[in-house]
Amino acid sequence: MKGIILAGGHGTRLYPITDVVNKQLLPVHDKPLIYYPLTTLISSGIKDIAIISSPAEIILFKNLLGDGTNFGVKIKYLVQLAPNGIPEAFSIAADFINGDDVTLILGDNIFVDSGEISQLVRGFKSGASVLGYQVAEPQHFGVIVFDHHRKPIAIEEKPKKPRSNVIIPGFYIYDNSVVAMCEKLKPSPRGELEITDLNNLFLKKQSLSLKNLSRGSVWIDAGTPSALSRASRYIAAIEETHGLKIGCPEEAALVRGFISKRALCTYLETMPDCEYRHYLNSLIVPEFQWASAPNIINLEAS
Repeated sequence: MKGIILAGGHGTRLYPITDVVNKQLLPVHDKPLIYYPLTTLISSGIKDIAIISSPAEIILFKNLLGDGTNFGVKIKYLVQLAPNGIPEAFSIAADFINGDDVTLILGDNIFVDSGEISQLVRGFKSGASVLGYQVAEPQHFGVIVFDHHRKPIAIEEKPKKPRSNVIIPGFYIYDNSVVAMCEKLKPSPRGELEITDLNNLFLKKQSLSLKNLSRGSVWIDAGTPSALSRASRYIAAIEETHGLKIGCPEEAALVRGFISKRALCTYLETMPDCEYRHYLNSLIVPEFQWASAPNIINLEAS
């Protein structure tokens, strides 16, 4: 399974704070926004990841994340010259996908997974799998239409009169037919390829499965100022209450066995003295803490 984070776009809904910075680099509480989708992929067991963004912003992501070694994954960077729609990501990443199954997550989507998403990835067989999530204002998203048996029969993009309040958030899994399927798509009236059209193609083939997220899982589209603030407040409340971080790719990598405690300890020596470093240090048992880094060893007392 390959993973793609689509981190392009102009971020116009967040103007003016995105006038000179990519929205996926904006802070959500104590971490850059892109840390959250990256953590979701790592937690799902995905080790080969491509980040797609504009030519000017790719270098910023490279500076932040490197080649993925610190997270025990391989990160490849691909250029999207203009935001022509989500499905274009599969054409851009065709060589990267190279016949494998692929998970795509939008760079401004935050998921707090109770285990449902990682299970969906691990259990994927063929076709397409998408998530369903109940929202109060579905008209802003791709809305799932159900028959009287609650079976999905169509997906409508931003309908004025939604026929359900269940939408599809920015997390999609496809088999290796997705690249060819994207070639069948035509731009919508707004001039972009639509992910809803792609999902409807799989639905018409009866090869799209839906997993409704339970109340134990949380999704936030952090693409507006109010949503970005809400996400920061939510993350801060959870972290301060439980003492556990959300959207921490190093921890996800450690849990999945992608990196060792010794490797994490070595990585910590490159970090400045900060709360994030303190937290990562708390994940390391004493025998792996280096005597050459006393400020790491005694962080709890500082």
